[in-house]
Amino acid sequence: MDDAKFRRVTEDFWVAPQLAEEDFARIAELGIRTVINNRPDGEAPDQLPSAEAEAAARAAGLRYLSVPVPSGGVFPDQVAAMAEALATSEGPWLAYCRSGTRSCRLWAFVAARDRHPVEILEAAARAGYDLRDLWPTLETIHALAREPVTAGA
Repeated sequence: MDDAKFRRVTEDFWVAPQLAEEDFARIAELGIRTVINNRPDGEAPDQLPSAEAEAAARAAGLRYLSVPVPSGGVFPDQVAAMAEALATSEGPWLAYCRSGTRSCRLWAFVAARDRHPVEILEAAARAGYDLRDLWPTLETIHALAREPVTAGA
């Protein structure tokens, strides 16, 4: 098994391209506790269906969650679902999709609430993902997360 398939973005968050059944045992060996599938079922004829991925994850002692994000864009409800998945499950986490890019982008939107965009872009780049096109959105999310909420506003 080639561990280069699993890309570490932060100390506790990894991304990967489409997983196969045999990948889940190695994921557990890496110390990952939760696998998050960001790929909708039926996106490609050769992809492992979510039910089979969940069974393989459970057999390896991993928690399995699904936050499907169709190819072509990430929307606020998907960011909220990913934030909830991360907040309510045990890390370290590995999220996967077709190439890993969607999963990394989704993580970036969630992380922007607490991390500066420069830190996010650097972490993604170290993992092999160029997210510079997200800069304006990450900057906005980060700024809004820091604005004080006033009563009656």
